[in-house]
Amino acid sequence: MAGHDIGPGPLPSFSGTGTPVQSRDRHIHPRRSRRARTKAALLAACVGALGAIGTAPSSAQSPPVGGPPSGHPARFAPGPCPQTPEPVPGRCGFLEVPENRERPTGRTIRLAVAIIPAASKTPAADPVVFMEGGPGGDAFGAIPFLIDSGVNRDRDLIVVAQRGTLHSQPSLACPEMDRFNATAVGLRYDAPSTGQGLVRAAKECRERLTAEGNDLTAYNTTENAADFAALRKALGINKWNVYGYSYGTDLGLTYLRRHPQGIRSLAIDSVVPPQIVSLPWAWDSAQEGINAIFAVCNAQPACKSRYPHLSRTLTEQIRRLEANPLTLTVPPPGGGTPVKVVLDGGTLVNLLVANGRLVPAVDVPAALYELAAGNPERLARAQAAGATPAIGEFAHGLTHSVACAEWAPGFSKRDVLRAGRRAFPGWPDTVLAHAPQLPFEHDLCRVWNVPDRTAVQRVATHSKVPALIITGTFDAKTGASWGPFTGRTLPRSTAVVIPGITHWVVPQEPCAASVLRSFLARPTAPDTGCVPDVEPKPFTIIP
Repeated sequence: MAGHDIGPGPLPSFSGTGTPVQSRDRHIHPRRSRRARTKAALLAACVGALGAIGTAPSSAQSPPVGGPPSGHPARFAPGPCPQTPEPVPGRCGFLEVPENRERPTGRTIRLAVAIIPAASKTPAADPVVFMEGGPGGDAFGAIPFLIDSGVNRDRDLIVVAQRGTLHSQPSLACPEMDRFNATAVGLRYDAPSTGQGLVRAAKECRERLTAEGNDLTAYNTTENAADFAALRKALGINKWNVYGYSYGTDLGLTYLRRHPQGIRSLAIDSVVPPQIVSLPWAWDSAQEGINAIFAVCNAQPACKSRYPHLSRTLTEQIRRLEANPLTLTVPPPGGGTPVKVVLDGGTLVNLLVANGRLVPAVDVPAALYELAAGNPERLARAQAAGATPAIGEFAHGLTHSVACAEWAPGFSKRDVLRAGRRAFPGWPDTVLAHAPQLPFEHDLCRVWNVPDRTAVQRVATHSKVPALIITGTFDAKTGASWGPFTGRTLPRSTAVVIPGITHWVVPQEPCAASVLRSFLARPTAPDTGCVPDVEPKPFTIIP
């Protein structure tokens, strides 16, 4: 199934597999507010000197494959670290790069960079560079998770705010869309009027961003990968290791394919294969992750006894809610003023595929049976969390510049519906017509209006660079089977599948973090001995 361009038609599938799902304002990325990040992890103390990374003189960026040389060489300039909820434990600066490498005389943009020292007093010479998910996520917000996982235990860690994201200049944040998403918790998920509101907010954001002089055609994975290649040269680094999750795996694989020089190893976590990712693809991962949760419940006697027939129950509840949505007023999970929420079939799907952000996997069977018994409170409160988004934190402009250029083209609305019907026969077409967490994306892409880039992006990465591929069986955004699939063209890869874990595996499971650290030390022979001992946690059993 490894290949190049993918045209309309059935997607490759694995027996029992499925695809990614995300919330309205988080796509292939777990939605996390800065407040939630701070509660989830405390920064570990960094020991030792700032590390072996130095600032080299400016060096010209090699032209991307098939593109002309840029008239603006990349340049790294030290500078203050951004203001973040937890202070950045290292030194920072900006990488200045061309906005569009196909326009040699165009403007430059600046990407925020943090260099976090290794905890070891004798760090390895090859650092780790991190690629955030999204597209559009806040890379600096991931620093506590990376440190707690020991990614910088033996080598320096470099964190880059990708082009267009928070802390970089310009930021492609869309407060217009954030504000709409806050109100959308009280709207029917798949109503045409909801789609019109979403598209209107996106159009307002696009008009503002372009009026500010931003070239949205330049915010794509090809340019993003070239930025990382430029940073390695600008910092004078001979070899480094790449670690990315979610969209960061799409980016990492693209980077390895187009700029293989200087990459010692590649670790990818919760995999988005660039040759496969599309809107219909999302339904395959949703099926895989949800079915995996149900299968493990069925294998645990207490769960099986309390929650029989989960798949049938889910279908019944989606059909019931889609026909007769529930409207409730509930406080958000963290407390505060109650808000109006609507639970319909599409909303229920989104809550399940948000991979523990709203409804933890261990609570999914309980939540479904509570709903069936007339108690939707757990799900309603989870939906209410969307009423208080972090305005201006997430770069929707990068999300849709990538999605509309690289994921949506070549597949019609009918293709999305067919993929949904294959994954979940018996669900209403009104639910299946929308790619999970990217509803109305075809309509949005018409107003976002960026060119089709699939010819250069939907390409498999073939490489003998050592690779580590980590996936979680409960991941409903990027199904676990896509990891081994991607490894087919990476002959020196090690693929590990972690049971009972959702999206972005390493911060959730100490064994996965241990495997990653082992891989960084010995890329061709990582220690995976802990993996067989990992077992899914017991499910919540309600009276």
